[in-house]
Amino acid sequence: MAHSLSPECTQLKLEYDACFNAWFEGYLEPAVAASASPSQREAYSQRKAAEFNEKCGKIWESYRGCVQKAVKEKGLDTLLQQARDENPLTEPPPPPASEKSS
Repeated sequence: MAHSLSPECTQLKLEYDACFNAWFEGYLEPAVAASASPSQREAYSQRKAAEFNEKCGKIWESYRGCVQKAVKEKGLDTLLQQARDENPLTEPPPPPASEKSS
């Protein structure tokens, strides 16, 4: 796995990556059947979100805080804000148009 933005954050990144990957594997394994109703899929998603917060939430917050501190110390926060001001993402970009082959 890659190192973090700051060496001080790398151990937290490794811990978070391991936690997330373990959680995500479990999220994908029982893949909700296509025949499940929207309310069943919603309930499943809510349970998995709660599980993520319980298992990985604290390490995520620690890692995120470390990276935010590193961003500020490196002066990248100003550049990020400038980019957000110049190109605000007010809604997700549309999916790419599917290319039809002849």
